[in-house]
Amino acid sequence: MTRLILFNKPYGVLTQFRDNEGRVTLADYISIKGVYPAGRLDRDSEGLLLLTDSGPLQHRIADPRHKLAKTYWVQVEREPGKEVLQQLAMGVNLKDGRTRPAKVERIAEPELWPRVPPVRERKSIPTAWLQLTLTEGRNRQVRRMTAAVGYPTLRLVRVAIGPFVLEGLAPGEWREVDPEQYRGIVPRKPTQRPVPRHRRGDSHEYRKATRHRRRDH
Repeated sequence: MTRLILFNKPYGVLTQFRDNEGRVTLADYISIKGVYPAGRLDRDSEGLLLLTDSGPLQHRIADPRHKLAKTYWVQVEREPGKEVLQQLAMGVNLKDGRTRPAKVERIAEPELWPRVPPVRERKSIPTAWLQLTLTEGRNRQVRRMTAAVGYPTLRLVRVAIGPFVLEGLAPGEWREVDPEQYRGIVPRKPTQRPVPRHRRGDSHEYRKATRHRRRDH
């Protein structure tokens, strides 16, 4: 049976199970065998990471072509105005092309766990929090987007991937998802079997169906 794991990745953890340099990986938190990350989350980012033992489910979650929305809480340096938020929402020109339209809004500072190590903040420069929802997943995209409009990211926490949310998980904790919650994400395989080729020439029903199909087109 397919398994899907929701994990709150702490800051500084690699989204892989092995590392030749001895850095902290998923193996330090998750002991389940045969599951792999569905998508990535940078080492210096925190929050929701999905893992599964299903190839089709992994592809469905990670592949940007399926436009499974991902929502982030982003702390940026300085306070962006409406024009900046509109620019982020409409799309930003990056080295690898223009980003897709996104949903962006200012939010109050969320109640989060202390980051270890803490974010370096300068008393003379204010910060602000944004909620940013994307339907694509380029490398370090959120950080590059906010930097492109002049507001560097200080802290980045992913709080949702499609219907799955981070709520209820402390850093380093994980839980398994009930299959009913992700059954609709992977398209069902066709239940009707195609007519074997060696039988098509002998089937009156098949010839009749294809004749009508040709007329319709």
